[in-house]
Amino acid sequence: MTHQDMKASVSAKSVHTKGELNETANALLEQLTSYSTVLHPLDLSHEFKLRSAYGQNGLGIVEFLRGKRILITGATGFLAKVLLEKILREQPDVGQLYLLINADSTEKAKERLVTEVQGSQLFQLMKSNWEKAFEEFMGQKVTPIVGDVTREDLGLEESMEKELAEKIDVIVNSAATTKFDERYDVAIDINTKGPIHLLEFGKKCTNLQLFLHISTAFVNGERSGCISEMPFQMNTSIRNEQHKGKSKTELNVKEEIALAEKMQESFNLQSAASQALNMKKLGFQRAKLHGWQDTYIFTKAMGEMLIGHERENIPVVIVRPSVVESTLMQPFSGWMEGIRMIDPIAIAYGKGLASAFLADPKGVLDVIPADMVVNATLAAMAKHARQPGLTVYQIGSSVVNPLIFERLVDLTYEHFRSHPFVDQNGVPIVTPKLRLFKDKISFRVFNYLNCELPGRLGRYLPWSKKNISEKRRSLFDSAAQQITHLIEIYSPYTFYKGRFDISNTKMLHSELSPAEKEAFGFEVSSIDWEHYMKNVHFPGLRKYVLRGRNITTRL
Repeated sequence: MTHQDMKASVSAKSVHTKGELNETANALLEQLTSYSTVLHPLDLSHEFKLRSAYGQNGLGIVEFLRGKRILITGATGFLAKVLLEKILREQPDVGQLYLLINADSTEKAKERLVTEVQGSQLFQLMKSNWEKAFEEFMGQKVTPIVGDVTREDLGLEESMEKELAEKIDVIVNSAATTKFDERYDVAIDINTKGPIHLLEFGKKCTNLQLFLHISTAFVNGERSGCISEMPFQMNTSIRNEQHKGKSKTELNVKEEIALAEKMQESFNLQSAASQALNMKKLGFQRAKLHGWQDTYIFTKAMGEMLIGHERENIPVVIVRPSVVESTLMQPFSGWMEGIRMIDPIAIAYGKGLASAFLADPKGVLDVIPADMVVNATLAAMAKHARQPGLTVYQIGSSVVNPLIFERLVDLTYEHFRSHPFVDQNGVPIVTPKLRLFKDKISFRVFNYLNCELPGRLGRYLPWSKKNISEKRRSLFDSAAQQITHLIEIYSPYTFYKGRFDISNTKMLHSELSPAEKEAFGFEVSSIDWEHYMKNVHFPGLRKYVLRGRNITTRL
């Protein structure tokens, strides 16, 4: 049998009847092993993983995924893509993955699937494994569905809604707007109302085993100290917690939703720019009033509250990762998409445009690689399917393996010293170590003297040509504005006093079999930050986001 014939045979074998899947574990293992080079031609340990999955130990993640029909929202986003790739690579016999995609038509949804998901470099290992059969395999296993979580009916056609309601086993909600300064009405539509629209659809699903919601650990807002993995009660006010119930600011989620709608209507007569600015200001005001740092985490917290209040008897898991960054190991190290939280300042620093930032040198930046988040998500999925209740898993590093800001500065300095950006003439840009300031006044003085003032004086230097000095001034001004914006957005996090307890997550990891720990591990204490930052994350940022563009304008 040729390699292509074997792949075709596997495609045919992927549609089993329920009775056939109830054969003895040994018979099933023998059948699958005969095609192991087809399922994972480059993964020689796959047979060992399968043998463990069908044994008595571990959570049986691989076997759980077999035949499952999963609805995933936010599938064109960073984390959901890693989840999608992982499921397909580890369990090709998954039943069907339905991706809810916001598009005008089915054809447009398919286009987004091909260009934004399948076309991602994240899938290069799968493409190598499946070769010419990759497109056919993806066509069989992944179905794009036109839909929108901001609509009560999810924007589904009646026939599609009925079909999905009869088929779906698991719902994974990864849809979110993650802009810290998003418009209040937009953030509420997606982050607060979106999960409930999806949950209400889940109540119609006759075979639903689990509703899994991707949130963020920072929904804990301005809480400090070690923060436990506890679900929110409806209308919980962090400001009230801080004042031990004596605060006059009571939170009512439904009233916040109504307020956003009302203010949107009142701003309708304004220009688009003014309306957007006012809605952004409103979001920050409401978040601060009730004890959250910004609109993003406030609306995500209210989404969690509604899920807990409205879930009825549906099994629910809420996954709260901290700052999600590039993959540590799987499917390969360093893959990421988009400029994420720690990256804008790192890039500006590497280009010589930033020499200081506002942060507590002894503070902690809670970072977690994307593949660890996905592994924990799949483990939670296998453990809690069909199990009543609501369980929260926080996935972060601040308690067991903290990354201190001054250590991050050292690692950033060391990386760009050994692998500097270069200017248009190929000359390496030498950067001094980034300085961290704990107070805004000292930072502003330093930033003015070292960034803004040189740019302004540059145009008057007699030995400089005017066009060069103007370019220099423009770069300094732009850098100063960017740093100022990052300070406004990030300072609540660079001085964050909360530390995320991960007791539930550690217990979940302990339940994995040895083979599952190899394939689905998420042991946060094992992360070597020096290796991750210098050899994984920064190279990944340059390769996959900056696409190898190391040339920049020299100041």
